[in-house]
Amino acid sequence: MELGAKLRDMRQRKGLTQEELADRCELTKGYISQLENELTSPSIATLIDLLNALGSNLSDFFHEDAEQKIVFSEEEYIEKQSEGMLFSWLIPNAQKNMMEPVLVELEAGASTSVDFPHEGEEFGYVLEGRIAVVSGGKQHNAKKGESFYFTADREHSILNKGKGKAKFLWISTPPNF
Repeated sequence: MELGAKLRDMRQRKGLTQEELADRCELTKGYISQLENELTSPSIATLIDLLNALGSNLSDFFHEDAEQKIVFSEEEYIEKQSEGMLFSWLIPNAQKNMMEPVLVELEAGASTSVDFPHEGEEFGYVLEGRIAVVSGGKQHNAKKGESFYFTADREHSILNKGKGKAKFLWISTPPNF
């Protein structure tokens, strides 16, 4: 991290001259110039004073946003196959996010395991075939091009009602899979 460059950027965004910042912190304009040109380093107390004058603090100053990954390829999906079912987690480590998208494929007659009541909501979009969303003991049928949405406060599962494979996008919040 280039401390001086970051301080210069903050000062300029506040519309302050080096002299104005120096006056606010009881420092000299020359010292501010040396800091901004990486010729000297401030003590912690001086840095705190500078950041206060610039409307910031140590925590915010040293916090660097990690580059957020936006696009994920098929090679990054995590798959789990069992008993006529294929789960593909579309976002690696999605369990730490607010929602968890999973692509589910069910062979004819297959069903997801029963999910017990929990906080949150479930959403799905049927890409292929026919399914039944079972919630609280009641079946709700959905086919290709249809979606489903329910609160997860009852036991629920999904079963393939068709003669061929069923495929659907299933998103739960908070992550549950």
